Amino acid sequence: MKRIFIVIAVLICSQNVSAQLFSKEKVQNLQNFDKPRFSWGYILGLNSYDFNFDYTSEFEDADIVVDNTIGFSVGLLGNMRINDYLDLRLEPMVTFTSRNLTFSNPLFTSQFESFREVKSTYVHVPLLLKVSTKRLNNFKPFIVGGVSTSINLSSNEDNPDDNSSGEFRMKTNTNYFELGFGIDFYLYYFKFTPSIRGIFAMSDELVQDNDPDSPWTSTIDKMSTRGIFINFTFQ
Repeated sequence: MKRIFIVIAVLICSQNVSAQLFSKEKVQNLQNFDKPRFSWGYILGLNSYDFNFDYTSEFEDADIVVDNTIGFSVGLLGNMRINDYLDLRLEPMVTFTSRNLTFSNPLFTSQFESFREVKSTYVHVPLLLKVSTKRLNNFKPFIVGGVSTSINLSSNEDNPDDNSSGEFRMKTNTNYFELGFGIDFYLYYFKFTPSIRGIFAMSDELVQDNDPDSPWTSTIDKMSTRGIFINFTFQ
């Protein structure tokens, strides 16, 4: 009987704890944080940029291998509240990244010919619409999407040298569309928001070599950036 009583007591305690954890509302932090029309913050993050290549019809079997690396981002956040579920966000940031290209052309016999390291520094400016769920205790999931533009400070677009001299050239200005999701965590002193977002360029970024029959660029019909941002926002 004593063992039965202990088991019953443990079950009752477990049910009470479970009820408090999953059904009872907790004390909310920063209850009025989202009420102001405008709010501000800063962003730290990681990024991974890639290239998507479309080849010309006569070179459909061409292959350029892209080895992308992990870069980092720093930026600011400006948020305009529309209502409890919609926000308009401006997130200007500077991103640093690097991509390694290997050209699989049988004419190339040295690393100087077949390998290009593409280092990029972007001034990236997204305008995004954030669509949130109802706040659940101290967190609030959301999805976000919009458009952005960037200036590639390392594009080499105006460089007269091309791949024959070891210089890979890209266009300076690019436009993207973006889509992602995240969660707002309302901590005791501030709001912390981890999010993940994909970016997809809408235009061709390649600057063709001076020689129209260049073994590096003549096979490429279009080159466009795609990438992933993992951002940590503090407000």
